Amino acid sequence: MNTSSRARVVSGMRPTGKLHLGHLVGALHNWVALQEKYDCFYFVADWHALTSEYANTSAITASALDNVADWLAAGVDPERSTIFIQSLVPEHAELFLLLSMVVPIPWLERVPTYKEQREQLVEKDLSTLGFLGYPLLQTADVIIYDGKFVPVGEDQVAHLELSREVVRRFHQFYGEIFVEPQPILTPTPRLPGLDNRKMSKSYGNTIDLTDAAEDVTKKVRQMYTDPKRIRADIPGTVEGNPVFMYHDAFNTNAVEVEDLKTRYRAGKVGDVEVKTKLANAMNAMLEPMRERRRQVMSTPDRIREIAVEGSRKARGIAQHTMERVRDAVKLRY
Repeated sequence: MNTSSRARVVSGMRPTGKLHLGHLVGALHNWVALQEKYDCFYFVADWHALTSEYANTSAITASALDNVADWLAAGVDPERSTIFIQSLVPEHAELFLLLSMVVPIPWLERVPTYKEQREQLVEKDLSTLGFLGYPLLQTADVIIYDGKFVPVGEDQVAHLELSREVVRRFHQFYGEIFVEPQPILTPTPRLPGLDNRKMSKSYGNTIDLTDAAEDVTKKVRQMYTDPKRIRADIPGTVEGNPVFMYHDAFNTNAVEVEDLKTRYRAGKVGDVEVKTKLANAMNAMLEPMRERRRQVMSTPDRIREIAVEGSRKARGIAQHTMERVRDAVKLRY
C-alpha cells in the first residue's frame, strides 16, 4: 500500500553490462528528475536479464551492483527513492505466476518487441517461456507496488497497454485489486551509437558512463557524420547527424550549438572542431558523475547495503499486496 501522498513511479533496468550514455539520457536523467515529484521505486531487473542471458549468468550480480553505483553517481538518491533488487523480492514471481494463469498467450506474442528481439538476437535461443512472458513479469513488477506511472520511451508504450489489459482481465475474475499503470514518456529521443546504428554493447558503439575523459574524446573523434561531406568546405546535413544529436543532448551551450549547425550547413566548419567541442561538452557534463562514482566506489559495501535495505522495504510492500491478491483469488487455508 502506498502510504505516501505522492503518486508512485516504478521502473527497472536489466544488469547486462556497463551502462552507457543511452541509459543516461533514456532513463537516468529522467529518474533523477522524477524524484522531485513522485515516490520512486527503481529496481535492478536481474530476473529480466535471465530472459536473454540465461546461458551465462556469471556477470549478472556484479553488473547489478556496478549499475547501482552508476545510478547513485547520476543522482538517484536512496534517501528519496527506493533502490532494490528484483530477485530479492520473490513476491514478483508469485504474482507473475498468478497473472499467467489468466492471460492468453496471443496477447504476449503480439507485443512488438517480442518479434523484433527474436529477429535481432538470432545468436540466442529466445524460444523460452521466460522470454515470451517478460512483459507479464514487467506488469507484476509495477502493479505489485500500486505503481501509477512508469517512465518509458515510445517503443515501450505497447508494454504498458498490455499491462493495463492484464489488470482489467485479472479484475474480471477476482475484483478490483490493482492500479492500472500509465506511461510517463521520456522526453529525450533515443541516441544512435557511434556508428549510427542502434546503440548497443554488442556493436561496440557505446560511450560508457565509466569511460575516462580521454576515452570519451577518442570515441567522439571516431563518430559517424555526414558521409557526403568529404571536405570541410562542403555544406553538410545536421538533421539525423549523430554528432549534432549528441550536441543537442549534452552541450548546454545553445549558442555554440546553433553556431556550429549554421556553419556546418554552410560548409564553414570542419568535423574536427565540431567533434572537439562535443567531447569538451560531454566531459564537462560527465566529470561530476565520475567524481560521485569515485566517492561511491570508495565504500563498495555501502552499495550492497543500499540495495539490500531497499529490497527489504520493497518486499514489505509486495507482501502486503500479495495478501490482498491471495484473498481475492481465494487461496487461503
